[in-house]
Amino acid sequence: MSDLIKHIKFPLLFDIQKLQKDVHIILNKNWINHYNTNDYTGKWSSIALVSQGGKSENINAFPMGKESIEYTDAIDNCHYFKEIIDSFEFEKTTVRLLRLAAGAVIKPHTDNCLGYEDGNFRIHVPVITNESVEFILDNERLLMNEGECWYINANFTHSVANKGDVDRIHLVIDGIRNEWTDALFFKEANEKQFLKPEPEISNEEKELIIKQLELMNTETSIQLITDLKKSMK
Repeated sequence: MSDLIKHIKFPLLFDIQKLQKDVHIILNKNWINHYNTNDYTGKWSSIALVSQGGKSENINAFPMGKESIEYTDAIDNCHYFKEIIDSFEFEKTTVRLLRLAAGAVIKPHTDNCLGYEDGNFRIHVPVITNESVEFILDNERLLMNEGECWYINANFTHSVANKGDVDRIHLVIDGIRNEWTDALFFKEANEKQFLKPEPEISNEEKELIIKQLELMNTETSIQLITDLKKSMK
């Protein structure tokens, strides 16, 4: 996994004033405390702009059930957020604002199947932040500034500490990989760096496979047996 791309800062810069104007429209709406209560201390909350069923309180990262993915009423009058979301030409699974209060800490954790190599991915656009936010990804601190656009491979261990005196708010977009996103990502890194590594097979598992291949007794199975035995040395 160490050869995989952990993060990308895309050559995109969004208008900070417009981002913050839109977020202030939403600040007094119903933000939901993040459901992973064991993963943080302090206040960490969210509101959905795109969700399954179009509910702003549905802040789940992964859709469940058969309801369609729709804009929520929270995005009403937030024209710049909608412009940004629409500019990314891929299917969104969820779009949320994530708000980490001053003094709050998200503990080190991983999110399963949220690397580009999985076919699902996450993009961060910082809307409000400060220089005292410590975002650590696989032991590396990332300095993500307002208006920038970042891909974060959330399969790697990451944590956030807001040591500043203002809340940190990111626009977080989860989506599904397609040709458009391949073109975007492969401009920044070699496509081979997004290949999921083959799972490692133990010698015990290889021995069981060899026994099954021996029963087949074909040219192909004999060659596979030879290759497996070599890999066990």
